[in-house]
Amino acid sequence: MALKSRLEAEMKSAMKEKDRERLSVLRMIRSEIKNLEIQEGHPLEDPAILTLISKAAKQRRESIAQFQKGGRDDLVQKETRELQIILEYLPQQLSADELRQAIEKAVAAVEATSVKDMGAVMKQVMADVGGRADGKEVQQLVRDLLS
Repeated sequence: MALKSRLEAEMKSAMKEKDRERLSVLRMIRSEIKNLEIQEGHPLEDPAILTLISKAAKQRRESIAQFQKGGRDDLVQKETRELQIILEYLPQQLSADELRQAIEKAVAAVEATSVKDMGAVMKQVMADVGGRADGKEVQQLVRDLLS
């Protein structure tokens, strides 16, 4: 089932079950998809939708960190629940070992020898993992490996 269809079906299900929190998150995602489709002028395919959902997850993680600094436990809990719902629509994240192997493969592929080659390695890794790893985590591991 296409991701967009799955989102719509689960939104209807959330309406029937009166799951307000899930419904709110799904409506937000659907709204962002619709806005991007209007900007692009054509319906979005699954990779573009996954990118959009990844951005939403990243925003939630950043919000959680900021709310924790501010001592707002109520908002931390709300954002955490929303993040859990969003993560259901993303592919399974790579384990640390799988990610390290993908980075080592990319380093060998681009023949990287120093931190100066980090951009080429990052480009290769992010193309290979396709949304199954957090960019900051990948960046840190690439930097550690090339140092």
